[in-house]
Amino acid sequence: MIDHAKNAEIPQASEDSRVSTRRIWITAWIVTAVFMLSNSATPLYVEWQTVMGFSNGTLTVIFAAYILGLLGTLLAAGQLSDRFGRKAVLYPGLLAAVAACVLFASADSVGMLLAARLLTGIAVGVIVSAGMAAVVDAGGHSKKQLASLAASVAMVLGAGLGPLLAGMMAQFVAHHVVTVFTTQLIILATAFMVAARLPSRQHPAREGWKLRFPIVPKQNRLHLALGISAFAPGITSTSFVLSLGPSLLSKLLHVTSPLVAGGTACIMFLAATGIQFAVKRLPVRSLFLLGSAATLLSMICLVAAVIESAPVLLVIAAVFAGAGQGLGQLGGLTLISLHVPAHRRAEANAVLNIGGYVPAALLPIGTGFVIDMTSISLGASLFAAVLAAVSVAGAVFVRVKLHQR
Repeated sequence: MIDHAKNAEIPQASEDSRVSTRRIWITAWIVTAVFMLSNSATPLYVEWQTVMGFSNGTLTVIFAAYILGLLGTLLAAGQLSDRFGRKAVLYPGLLAAVAACVLFASADSVGMLLAARLLTGIAVGVIVSAGMAAVVDAGGHSKKQLASLAASVAMVLGAGLGPLLAGMMAQFVAHHVVTVFTTQLIILATAFMVAARLPSRQHPAREGWKLRFPIVPKQNRLHLALGISAFAPGITSTSFVLSLGPSLLSKLLHVTSPLVAGGTACIMFLAATGIQFAVKRLPVRSLFLLGSAATLLSMICLVAAVIESAPVLLVIAAVFAGAGQGLGQLGGLTLISLHVPAHRRAEANAVLNIGGYVPAALLPIGTGFVIDMTSISLGASLFAAVLAAVSVAGAVFVRVKLHQR
């Protein structure tokens, strides 16, 4: 006798699976939209630097204002998201992104650029905690790894599309600064629409809750330390390309096209996107070790680009940097999704990103001032040497502490 009820469950399960997958990628659009803004200014820095006359050290401080805003937001956004729901935290973050667009579009001073970058960092801080946690939530229990992949890919894809779009407009559009950030405002409007469809609260409120410095449960601290050891060198290498890459292209390699600067950043993050799809089935340990190797190769190519004055080697360095960030980020997010309880997941995302973005701010800033005091070639070479050593140390830590999984 045929069990019709049982057979009827199969199409329903298949439909639920399709809906769940679609919900994951739709939610991930919020991450992509905000990360497009995060790097949209990259191909415009050299132009602003020429018009306003600020140094490389000031340039890296402007870039790092973004990281300051991000880190400050990460101290609270993850906890607030776990407590009050993703939507309640995403709306203020998106509004900060809108304000940043307005400031960028009208910037005529270093102060306005600093404020715009600070607000961008606040928006991104919300996204990497509440936004990426919302993507993982959308996957439910059965699709944690797919949701982790979607969150990570959405981040690096947006980070790459933003500078490419800005570079194209800077190359071919007359009033390109206003056009770039007006376009970004339209993109952010679609992110508001997606956020509006999220549930108001995913997890029950906890009694006796109070705001504190982000922490993770004791049993998950090694997971976060492993993630940071691979993610931090990768994102520091991409931070260098984004902040000082255009100056390196212009002043040392004599390539002044904003499209090339934006295209290099885009290629870097497309590499970060593609590598994650290519290796998504590998164990986390392998992801971390490959990420460390990619960052090391990036630094070798960076030094070679400086020595040989070869722009193509800088592009290759950017590709390896993107791969290093993408692999470390995917491994870290996967460990969080597999091991950290759902009601602490956004807070864990915050800890992972704090650990990654602190060196991503400090090393490029230090490099910028070294360049001002010495030369761009010496500063870039010293940066490469330090980060190469950190990448090797991270790989050793992973090999010793993380069993194959």
